Amino acid sequence: MRIEYVSWSRFAHLCGILYRRIHASGWRPDMIIAIARGGYPAARVLADYFDIMDLTSLKIEHYRGPDKMPSAVVRYPLAADIDDRQVLVVDDVSDSGESLEAALAHLAQKGRPSGLRTAVLHHKQTASLRPDYYAQRVLKWRWITYSWALVEDLTALARRLDEPPRTGEDLRQHLATTYRLTLPAGLFADIAPIIIDALERPRASDG
Repeated sequence: MRIEYVSWSRFAHLCGILYRRIHASGWRPDMIIAIARGGYPAARVLADYFDIMDLTSLKIEHYRGPDKMPSAVVRYPLAADIDDRQVLVVDDVSDSGESLEAALAHLAQKGRPSGLRTAVLHHKQTASLRPDYYAQRVLKWRWITYSWALVEDLTALARRLDEPPRTGEDLRQHLATTYRLTLPAGLFADIAPIIIDALERPRASDG
């Protein structure tokens, strides 16, 4: 499995592309709903770009790092009123499409917005649902790890090994040889001890 790392600077660039595509369509949201947790960063930036104060979220659980759950589950429902609102639902990536499908099904039970559209940073061709807007289309599947999920993703991948890495150098070699992933030296130096420490602890329970 190939892993693609998205840096904070590239994330900002993708948010700019996404904003311009939404703006160019002539449609403007007045409420943004983030699909937690991956959609938080992009939703916050888009709320800033559109000057929207009505930013809220619902939490859907479908992945723990790259480990996929059997189905997408709404863990924490939407609490806001969406009737007669122009709603933009934001996530980081549409991979299988099931998280967006679960979000839209949930929102259909919560109210009647005057407009409802979806947006993601990355849209993979494997997704069952095509979002209304995306910054980049992914033609050849790979796992995308964003800066805000780097420790979670790499820890989950390291746990798959029969013998998880015990040192930062072990981890660096594992990422390079198995996933063709090389991180900036300073970033790796920051997160490697956190990952190694996490591997030595019992895995936190979901919920």
